[in-house]
Amino acid sequence: MNAASNLAASNLAGSSLTGSSLTVVKKSASLRETVTQALRAAVISGEMQPGEVYSAPMLGKRFGVSPTPVREAMLDLAKEGLVVSLPNKGFRVTEVSDEDLDEITALRLLIEPPTVREVTGRIDDDGLARLRVMAQDIVDFAATGDLIPYTEADRKFHIAVLEYSGNRRLVALISELRAHTRLLGLAPLAKTGRLRETALEHVELVDLIQAGKAAEAEDLMRRHIGHVRGEWAKH
Repeated sequence: MNAASNLAASNLAGSSLTGSSLTVVKKSASLRETVTQALRAAVISGEMQPGEVYSAPMLGKRFGVSPTPVREAMLDLAKEGLVVSLPNKGFRVTEVSDEDLDEITALRLLIEPPTVREVTGRIDDDGLARLRVMAQDIVDFAATGDLIPYTEADRKFHIAVLEYSGNRRLVALISELRAHTRLLGLAPLAKTGRLRETALEHVELVDLIQAGKAAEAEDLMRRHIGHVRGEWAKH
C-alpha cells in the first residue's frame, strides 16, 4: 500500500459517520477496497440510513480521502444493489423490506446450517486456529461497539467457514444474500453491551467444529441466523 493509501486507511480506521460513535473498518489491500468494505458494512449495519442520499464529496470529507475512491466504491455497491446512483445528486441507500429480510433469512437457513454440519471434520488445525482468531475479532469489535468493522469481521468469518464446502456458487450466493441484509438493531445492542453475547456464538461455533459436534454446530448456526430476523433487524 502506498503512502496515500496508508494515510487514507488510517483516517478510515478513526473516522465515523455523522451522529455515530462507531468507527469504520481498518486498512485493507487497497484504498478502493478499504472504502468499499467500509461503505458496504455501513449500509448493512444501518450506519448509512436506507433511503438517504449520500454524495461522494461528503463521504470523502468524512473519511479524509478524495471523492474519487468513494465514488468508485459506491459504483461497486450500486452493482451489488446496495445503493442506487442518482445523477448529479449522489447515491441513495437501497431500502430492504421485511418481506425481503424474511426471504433472505429463509434462504440462509436452508443453506448455511447444513453446510456447517458438512464442513465439520474437514477443517484442519491451522484452519481452526485462523477461524478462532477471526471469531475473537468479532467479539472484540462487539465489546467496543465498533459496528462497521464488526459487520465486516462477521462477514469474513462466515464466508471463511462456508469456503470449506468447496462450493464457490454457494459462497457467492451467501455473500450476495448477506450484502442485502439490513441489521438496524445492532447499534442499540452495541450500546447496551448485549451484542457481545451473540458475538460469542462465533467462538462457540469454532469450539463445536473443533470437537467434531456437527449436529450441535448446525443447530447453533440455525439459531445464530435467526438473530437476523430478531433483535438484529429491529430499529
